[in-house]
Amino acid sequence: MAGIARSLHPTLTTARSSVPGLSQRRRRPAAGDGLNLFLADVCHAYQILRKGGLKEENIVVFMYDDIAKNDLNPRPGVIINHPKGEDVYAGVPKDYTGKQVTAKNFFAVLLGNKTAVTGGSGKVINSKPKDHIFIYYADHGGPGVLANRSKFIGMPNRPYIYAGDFIKVLREKHASKSYSKMIIYVEACESGSIFEGLLPEDLNIYVTTASNAVENSWGAYCPGMKSSPPAEYDTCLGDIYSVSWMEDRICQKVLNRSILLCSETHNLKKETLKQQYEVVKTRTSKSKEFDKGSHVMEYGDKTFKDEKLFLYQGFGPANSNVANRLLLPELEGAINQRDADILFMWKRYEKLNGGSEEKQRVLREIKETVVHRKHLDSSIDFIGKLVFGFENGPSMIEAARSSGQPLVDDWDCLKRTVRVFESQCGSLTQYGMKHMRAFANICNNGISGAEMREASISACGGYDSAKWSPLAVGHSA
Repeated sequence: MAGIARSLHPTLTTARSSVPGLSQRRRRPAAGDGLNLFLADVCHAYQILRKGGLKEENIVVFMYDDIAKNDLNPRPGVIINHPKGEDVYAGVPKDYTGKQVTAKNFFAVLLGNKTAVTGGSGKVINSKPKDHIFIYYADHGGPGVLANRSKFIGMPNRPYIYAGDFIKVLREKHASKSYSKMIIYVEACESGSIFEGLLPEDLNIYVTTASNAVENSWGAYCPGMKSSPPAEYDTCLGDIYSVSWMEDRICQKVLNRSILLCSETHNLKKETLKQQYEVVKTRTSKSKEFDKGSHVMEYGDKTFKDEKLFLYQGFGPANSNVANRLLLPELEGAINQRDADILFMWKRYEKLNGGSEEKQRVLREIKETVVHRKHLDSSIDFIGKLVFGFENGPSMIEAARSSGQPLVDDWDCLKRTVRVFESQCGSLTQYGMKHMRAFANICNNGISGAEMREASISACGGYDSAKWSPLAVGHSA
């Protein structure tokens, strides 16, 4: 880059696909669907990097790309990430979209392996020993996994990204001596579990995550909240952690009112990684009250936190999406990311004309989604009692390891256990990803595959998983 003695290679990735609550004939979400927040986050991040002076050739974008031009988008061709924000979609390159958004392609791009990439632009991170790399990932997550959605969850093509595999790829990237330093920002529930006890400190990689290993992350600018999106939107526009790093500016409270006076004069040549981390940590935690907020965490090599942000995010201001000195509402109110799809469907249901066929269809989708969620919860609970005993089951299933330990000792066992469960009980969905810790505990306590299969059959025998069948949406492992 101009003014930088080394190249920057940011990778932006999101996993976007359809969710329940929309017509199956479309198989596409509305712009107001509950997952718009992730795509908006990534598009906004791209705009920030470009405004910061980074060349498009050095930025790789993964996105499903089924929102902007959807016929239910209240603003056709436009995606926003803030209630008063400008369009963040225009000009975003479509390097990997739709079925090209896979864990396999993501890993291949990061490793610079063109021959392993399937479809897309073919762009990879062909970085050199002195390069800096910035990775921003925004999507659903669960203990030990980042989402890879099929029709209804994660990246559009499964399996999930498992922490064990991701760390292996990062080790391989480091061994290739193809970068100097790397920073990774991850927006997902339980995102700390991707790195907790797994990421070494000697890979020259610094990571921050939206949440620790055992908690949700939260959507921002949601309907019905103080900082609501425009009336025509039925969705959250972003996530607290993500908008916090992208709206990282000098803000001051005005006359004790619930507004912030913000200036885009932040100079990324002066602000450090550490300073941005502290700002994002405070805002995401709701000023350390954690009421609908989360614990932003850091992992890996913390020795270069005093480096300036411009080395990774460009020379420009931290935010170019909101007008200079705009009066911004504080982030009061938020929604659990796992409930974003329900919120979208419910808001859409409320707006539809009473008695219409579409209103009844959306209501059926809501009911089916809630029923499947309850099925997943009860099935996991019952399996826990079957393999650990009636009294110990609940506590054994929910037990979290102490800080510094990885989620599971045997990642292959975790994948096998997930496949066994989904084969009998249906897809986990983005909601059911929260139960990954239960499967990890089953592995950590030596429960055999045969025992898990028998327990899954007992818990779910006869259940019609219908559209949540892994035969329809694919296995998560």
